[in-house]
Amino acid sequence: MASFNGLGMHLGQLARLSKARTRSISPENFTGEKGKGGMATEGTGASCARDLGIGWKISPSIRIAPGETRTLAEVRGSGAIQHIWMTLTGHWRHSILRIYWDGQETPSVECPAGDFFACGWGQYAQISSLAVCVNPGSAFNCYWEMPYRQGFRITMTNIAAQEMTLYYQITFTETDVPDDVAYFHAQFRRTNPLPYKQVYTILDGVYGQGQYVGTYLAWGVNNNGWWGEGEIKFYLDGDDEYPTICGTGTEDYFCGSYNFDVGKEHGGYREFTTPYSGLAQVIRPDGLYRSQMRFGMYRWHITDPIRFEHDLRVIIQALGWRSGGRYLPLQDDIASVAYWYQTLPTMPFPPLPDADYLEVI
Repeated sequence: MASFNGLGMHLGQLARLSKARTRSISPENFTGEKGKGGMATEGTGASCARDLGIGWKISPSIRIAPGETRTLAEVRGSGAIQHIWMTLTGHWRHSILRIYWDGQETPSVECPAGDFFACGWGQYAQISSLAVCVNPGSAFNCYWEMPYRQGFRITMTNIAAQEMTLYYQITFTETDVPDDVAYFHAQFRRTNPLPYKQVYTILDGVYGQGQYVGTYLAWGVNNNGWWGEGEIKFYLDGDDEYPTICGTGTEDYFCGSYNFDVGKEHGGYREFTTPYSGLAQVIRPDGLYRSQMRFGMYRWHITDPIRFEHDLRVIIQALGWRSGGRYLPLQDDIASVAYWYQTLPTMPFPPLPDADYLEVI
């Protein structure tokens, strides 16, 4: 019987022994080497630990200057990332997370940190899901399993005008990776406003074999009324004008119904967060300068991944209602993160917008 490689963890696997080796990278152990944690002699906590010495929380975080890119982790060998935790200061859309697999020069993950952890509006929203958890006060947790065969590199770029402070921990396992395992990807996009009668593209330009596993949307409405009549569409393996998979409405795709509305007497929109889907954030007008409704929602295809053999494109319509019971094509502020696994190489992503375009006002 083949030995257990320590991947694909769930409750039923916890009792199984494995020769996989657990390692973790943080500012207290930048390399993740065995027996090398807590040895720092300088760091952001050095002044606080001046009476205690080495081993007493001398380097719990790093500071990243404006315009600077820091390598958070660089590892060689085979294995999988199994958990990422971080908390950061500053504008969450101005902290750009990138992950590179097996020596690629093109990142397979490129995303503002807040959006990657399904918090695109720059303020806390509780998320309790299998893949992502966001906990008080700004604790970002990711549980997507991310295998690699030759190594990985993770960077954070600060595109803000102010220095940022970052606490982080990246836990991974060193082990053998089966031949049929693909690589994790995540891509951010934003269009503000969406041009009239155009669809919003969540993902395009994907080539290879893989499976689509999740969507996060940060949706800001610019009209009165309901905004989520639009259908999501998945174009698979050469689909042209018409997709293979077509949804029935935005809230339906995110596993809700009837506008996420439980009635005015119960507060109207009802936030929810579940293992596979959620409307985690509803930002309501305050009667003064915060004039528009904003929504954050996620859908993880963990038990129902959307598999493709050669290529993939994902779009969603933005539709409300106008007079005469007719659909109104909306011109909203929409940002997204698409999550998927695929074979390498990773095709280059569209360029990220600049800091001003990314900023949430």
